[in-house]
Amino acid sequence: MAKPVVAFDLDGTLIDSAPDIHALANQVLADEGAAPLTMGETRSFIGQGAAHFIAQMRAARDIPNDEQARLLAAFMAGYDGAVAHTIVFPGVVSALEALMADGITLAICTNKPERPTATVLEHFGLARFFRVVIGGDTLPVRKPDAAPVIAAFDRAGAAGPRIFVGDSEIDAGAAQAAGVPFLLFTEGYRKTPIADLVHAAAFADFAELPGLVKGLVNGR
Repeated sequence: MAKPVVAFDLDGTLIDSAPDIHALANQVLADEGAAPLTMGETRSFIGQGAAHFIAQMRAARDIPNDEQARLLAAFMAGYDGAVAHTIVFPGVVSALEALMADGITLAICTNKPERPTATVLEHFGLARFFRVVIGGDTLPVRKPDAAPVIAAFDRAGAAGPRIFVGDSEIDAGAAQAAGVPFLLFTEGYRKTPIADLVHAAAFADFAELPGLVKGLVNGR
């Protein structure tokens, strides 16, 4: 059988980066004399890239549209090094090691820009697992468009089964658009009930992931 490839979303799937994004966004807002975001607001704005996050942040604090570029630049200036409060979800490293031991190629497909993605993967020692990294600025489009997911698989040399793992509506939509099975991590930034998202299986514990992948690869 040709080698399977599993591609992963990053924020809300492999890592909980919301605390760092929250702190960075609130520094930007403080510099504007605006009220801080709650953690709930922060989590709800994550998923469609930095520009979308800033647009949502602005709208929530009634900051005019013409401030978008300036505030995005201020946010991005601190984004590359925003790792102090981020954590890797429990069981992620063991699951990635198990998948690699099973001969599965791994990739990242995230809407997070490439540079902060590379920084956080290196910081936590995760870069070694992934043959390919597709960021939110790698292509002209982002998830839920199918193109980034397809690019991750194609660049990984995926001739075998393709599986996408993520935590959100954006990820579910991208997987569906790309025509690949979706495994839903339920402990991330999802806003929609699990039953309303198209998925092959859902899991709350990364210890379950290798078995779910093996089942899909073997057609179970």
